[in-house]
Amino acid sequence: MLGMTSLMRALPLAVLAACALPAAPIKVLIIDGQNNHRWQETTPVLKRLLESTGKFQVDVATAPPKNSDISGFQPEFRNYKVVLLNYNGQDWPPATMAAFEKYVREGGGVVSYHAADNSFPNWKEYNRMTALGGWEARTTGKDGPYARFRDGKLVTVADPGRCGNHGARLPFQVTMRNPSHPISKGLPQVWMHEKDELYDRLCGPAQNMTLLATAHSDPNNRGTGEHEPMLFTVSYGKGRVFHTTLGHDVEAMRCVGFITTLQRGAQWAATGKVTIPVPKDFPTADKVSTRSE
Repeated sequence: MLGMTSLMRALPLAVLAACALPAAPIKVLIIDGQNNHRWQETTPVLKRLLESTGKFQVDVATAPPKNSDISGFQPEFRNYKVVLLNYNGQDWPPATMAAFEKYVREGGGVVSYHAADNSFPNWKEYNRMTALGGWEARTTGKDGPYARFRDGKLVTVADPGRCGNHGARLPFQVTMRNPSHPISKGLPQVWMHEKDELYDRLCGPAQNMTLLATAHSDPNNRGTGEHEPMLFTVSYGKGRVFHTTLGHDVEAMRCVGFITTLQRGAQWAATGKVTIPVPKDFPTADKVSTRSE
């Protein structure tokens, strides 16, 4: 047996050894299988972008095709720190919806990616989690107000109208509105995003939101003339939700701005902190930056 002196000498070494061990990867579940977007192409990119950081381990749960029997779709949400939604389709079974609500309320992380905010128009709690959504017969009178950035702050606008719109896919500037948030910290105030759908007229409960970034919706491209939310977070119970409207397709997903905010947003949703650095090739205010992988 070790004597007391030897034991005391060994303890610091054991502590150092433990500290040197790599952190366990953050387990992420991507849900896909139904979408009006090409999930078969975007899911592998989402998986690769997260795992390339060395901080995530990603699994995929693919729902049955639309209009088929979905009653057996019951992912084990509790096994993951983050659920990334690449899904816009029919309602899940009631038990699965209840399990997801419980998962998030008790501290599970969520990433709502692009068209996921179109999904589940009649699921009240899901719309509280995502805060804003569009299309699928949403209207401000039925689903909640528009959200815009005016006079330096996020405001809700109760004008009557349909919810969800975008113009032609073009490059556009993204403006960061909360530089102190862990996801935003260190990013340039303004950066050019690769050509993408610029979502506007999103509506919903718009509660418990922290706005991170906006983009100007150009009236010359069928836009609103407003500064529309592009990136934001939502609190739901103990859960953290990162909502990105960006990334319509693989081309848009090559933008280093999209890649970085996705990675940092997923880490924040899981842990409340961000250690993933801002890369040197991050886009500037007047130049798009993309990667081939």
